[in-house]
Amino acid sequence: MIQKPLGRTGLTVPLICLGTMTYGEQNTEAEGHAQMDYALEHGVNFIDTAELYSIPPRPETAGFTERIIGSWFKARGNRDKVFLASKVVGRSAMNWFRASGAGSRVNKANIDEAVENSLKRLQTDYIDLYQIHWPDRRINVFGGWSYKDYPNDYSSFEEVLAALDVWIKKGAIRHIGVSNETPWGVMRFVDEAQRNGLPRIVSIQNAYNLVNRTFEMGGAEVSLRENVSLLAYSPLAQGYLTGKYLGGARPPGARSTLFERGQRYEGPGAEAALKSYVNLAHDHGLTPAQLALKFCATREFMASVIIGATTMEQLRHDIDAFDVAWSPELEAAVEQLHATTPNPCP
Repeated sequence: MIQKPLGRTGLTVPLICLGTMTYGEQNTEAEGHAQMDYALEHGVNFIDTAELYSIPPRPETAGFTERIIGSWFKARGNRDKVFLASKVVGRSAMNWFRASGAGSRVNKANIDEAVENSLKRLQTDYIDLYQIHWPDRRINVFGGWSYKDYPNDYSSFEEVLAALDVWIKKGAIRHIGVSNETPWGVMRFVDEAQRNGLPRIVSIQNAYNLVNRTFEMGGAEVSLRENVSLLAYSPLAQGYLTGKYLGGARPPGARSTLFERGQRYEGPGAEAALKSYVNLAHDHGLTPAQLALKFCATREFMASVIIGATTMEQLRHDIDAFDVAWSPELEAAVEQLHATTPNPCP
């Protein structure tokens, strides 16, 4: 398994990270355990979760994924073999994460409660990488191009870092990162850490795939120049890049079939772009998933690609996809398609 540097930590993580947000909803505890067993056997010892999961977020399943990972740690006795990442929810009206019954924020009180609860569910004394799932400030996340300047009623970057620093000093968190963050946000975190002697973020977990390369428009430069590693989620565009939803298809058991949460990948120009990448894969003797995953793996700013699966067959195929060859011809063909229809699914 290829290892990539994680920020300025001096540590490396595998190029593949196992995403787990289906555990507790689309996958049972036994299926989650089997997936983690298989991943670990194949060198994927990086596991990503969040207090938000399972997906879709709802009070009945909040924290289920962490509990399944925790029961796996207890059953296998292998916590020391895994690099574990989790997240605190960002600002939202969801009122089931905190004992107060209030909506979530990213501040000291919320971070403290979130960390304590995650540690209990995960049955561990420490989390290797703790991430802010999305910002406390109001920004345009999870799709869309436009920007609206909201009031500055958000927790300061210094306050957030100071709150996380308490847990780092306790040894309960080893490193910190952000997710669904902008280049400006990353730079503000980096600057506040440097100026105030606070912990530096080591990673950014954002969506990145063939039909959403917006990270390259500012995030990639920040990532490379500031050593804030990209952990790419949704490399298969929630399964849309496999071609299984083309023509409005809704395969039984698929995420968009069950939950209808794929609007990010159903906007103007999306269908044509998705079909073009599916056809390109077939023209080169690849499956669409192989093309999409290998593309992400070959980017110079990529630290780890987060894969997720609901079946063992999918998981095996996704891990094996990183072994296919990437040629100059493929690179040129992808760039040509991207120039024709850039980022239809931001």
